[in-house]
Amino acid sequence: MGELGMTIDGSSMWGRQTFGVVDPATGAVFAHAPVCTVEQLDQAMDAALRAFHEWRREDDVRRAALRECARVLLGALDELAATITAEQGKPRAASVAEVVAAVSWLRYYAELDIGREIVQDDRHGYADVVRRPLGVVAAITPWNFPVALAMWKLAPALRAGNTVVLKPSPYAPMSALMTGEVLGRVLPAGVVNVVTGPDPLGDRIVTHPVPRMVSFTGSVATGRRVAAAAAGGLKRMTLELGGNDPAVVLDDVDPEQVADDIFWAALADNGQRCMAAKRVYVARHRHDDLVEALAARARATRVGPGSQPSVQLGPLGNQLQVGRMAEYVRDALAHGAALAAGGTALDRPGYFYAPTVLAGATDGVRVVDEEQFGPVLPVIAYRDVDDAVNRANASDFGLTASVWSADLERANAVAARLDAGQVSVNAHAAGVRPDLPFGGHKCSGIGVENGVWGLHSFTDLQATVRPAPKRRRQTRTG
Repeated sequence: MGELGMTIDGSSMWGRQTFGVVDPATGAVFAHAPVCTVEQLDQAMDAALRAFHEWRREDDVRRAALRECARVLLGALDELAATITAEQGKPRAASVAEVVAAVSWLRYYAELDIGREIVQDDRHGYADVVRRPLGVVAAITPWNFPVALAMWKLAPALRAGNTVVLKPSPYAPMSALMTGEVLGRVLPAGVVNVVTGPDPLGDRIVTHPVPRMVSFTGSVATGRRVAAAAAGGLKRMTLELGGNDPAVVLDDVDPEQVADDIFWAALADNGQRCMAAKRVYVARHRHDDLVEALAARARATRVGPGSQPSVQLGPLGNQLQVGRMAEYVRDALAHGAALAAGGTALDRPGYFYAPTVLAGATDGVRVVDEEQFGPVLPVIAYRDVDDAVNRANASDFGLTASVWSADLERANAVAARLDAGQVSVNAHAAGVRPDLPFGGHKCSGIGVENGVWGLHSFTDLQATVRPAPKRRRQTRTG
């Protein structure tokens, strides 16, 4: 891969040091990214602050710029998709879909109207409320969707009139560097800056005095540190911190009819999605049938390097994830679960783990209670609907959830009882779209992304009040 520098004030910059980026399909370093220095971070922040004062002025200019960003990002589709597959591991088709999704976010926000709200307009006076940009936004993104999740932050932030300093995960920095280079062709200098590096770069960004907002996607543990650090500067923040998302399968469902959808809702991208179905609750008399249907699909799934056309699942994102999956499986088996499929790392170079289905899992076991973020799916039997709902809600997480039933009215009633930011019926995470809010309850996060609600997160309210114009007194003549 050719050299890619950081984008700072419209220029490509390298640091004094670099760090290696590993291809998870081989376990070997395939590229190097620059380590941002303290001085370069200051340059990026200063550039964003200078650019903000002009960028905030013209709404139509920003809308046109977002359309241009969508155009050039789509023009770089092949190169970006290849880079995502190389650093993140997902199959090429999934990488292409990620870039296309990123383009759709830019297009959506380019066309979204930000109107003023008129509260009063009468003979007594006038009052309205408008949304004003915050200033510089610090955007910190994870490694699982390095381009799409960057656009979840950049598109609404830019549309609202903010400028951005983006820091991607050190596990997947190359596609973000490429994105900065591509967007730099059509955006004014300083509007989007991209910096890379391992810790403590993230801490330096969050505590830097310039950003007025931090938008972070990542783990709960890191999110807590981000929140504490941002609080010192009274910065606005949105935190999307993952989930342990339940799929509740009601007793009127034919397991064979839903198994394919549930399997891919759980294991697409190796389960490395915050909104993946991570635990399946099924009526006791349907448990064995659903387990076997899911296990059959796990055994038939083609696993390999994402660059190979026939592959359905690539490697995990890093070696740490492989070790975590092995720990989850060992713990579940020690507590009475049974292995229906998978359960082992694959004996080949890279970070591969077999798609795994666990039967007879129970609450209180790590793989059920925690966010595994990998290709290990526990299936849990329940007694009745009340039992299923109570167990699904008995979690510190509350991001997405799903209900599966042949009776839509019944499914809707159960969906209303689930404590999650988004609930889908006969699908999972079906509402991950640019026009719908996405955010979690409880420890799954603070604030929302996407839609007009997500855009509002990047703004402050300003009310303007003025008296009614005075009427001229008429005088009589003659």
